[in-house]
Amino acid sequence: MAFSKALRRRKIRYKIRKKISGTPEKPRLSVFRSNKYIYAQIIDDLSGKTLASVSSREVELKEQVATGKEKATLAGKKLAERAAAANISSVLFDRSGYLYHGRIKALADGAREGGLKF
Repeated sequence: MAFSKALRRRKIRYKIRKKISGTPEKPRLSVFRSNKYIYAQIIDDLSGKTLASVSSREVELKEQVATGKEKATLAGKKLAERAAAANISSVLFDRSGYLYHGRIKALADGAREGGLKF
């Protein structure tokens, strides 16, 4: 049986989600990475609500000429601003099965620079 990258990532994602769950006090920061963009949202899993979200497709981030990593860093900082507006200071980081390097790491570093703790 041939294993694909998508299947490997799905198995890792399920393993991670078994261990972590967002609460109102410490919500989950979930990341999705496509080939072109990166998306992140802060989720309260108990109520099933998204508390804050950001995407590198947003106009103010898209207009700035930058590489993928730079856009991910800017998205992380923007997410931290929105989290602060929603009175969120600490989160659980859910990398969704992606390896922690490149754009995922850049987003996490940007969120930390913006003031989120994880």
